[in-house]
Amino acid sequence: MAAGDRLQGPAAALGDRPGQNDETLTAQNLPIGYTDAMHLISKALTTALFVCFMSLSANAASLVMFDRKGCPWCAKWHAEIGADVYNAGPEGRVAPLRVLDVASPRPKDLKGIGGIVGTPTFVLVENGREIDRMVGYPGKQVFFGKVQLMLDKLSGADKQYKTIIVQ
Repeated sequence: MAAGDRLQGPAAALGDRPGQNDETLTAQNLPIGYTDAMHLISKALTTALFVCFMSLSANAASLVMFDRKGCPWCAKWHAEIGADVYNAGPEGRVAPLRVLDVASPRPKDLKGIGGIVGTPTFVLVENGREIDRMVGYPGKQVFFGKVQLMLDKLSGADKQYKTIIVQ
């Protein structure tokens, strides 16, 4: 680029400084305020990530559903409730649902959970330890009643998860 040439494209906003082009942007040749804005964005993203990780670590409980392809009761549970509905409800905020295929290898944090013979099996886990389990799907009302009894066994249970089911 010659000294008198005008910049085009994104670099045009930077002005007509000699030797400047799209590939040589540095902190010294950025517009005033640009580095301050980038610093604020960087801090905001770092804070957001920190908050996300803190909320994940604070929520040490989960409800694990062991599912099996072709399982009619699993299919009924998915049709009547489903992971999205469960996780959006108060129970899901206390113990988010994880759905795993019973035939797949277990994730590292669930290696200690054994004895899954029927599906669906719902296992309440807190800090990697099994708290309680429910085998089968007894219908929507009974399911939520049993889940609430299971959640009562959590060490740091927030008792604000009660669901009222209206038929």
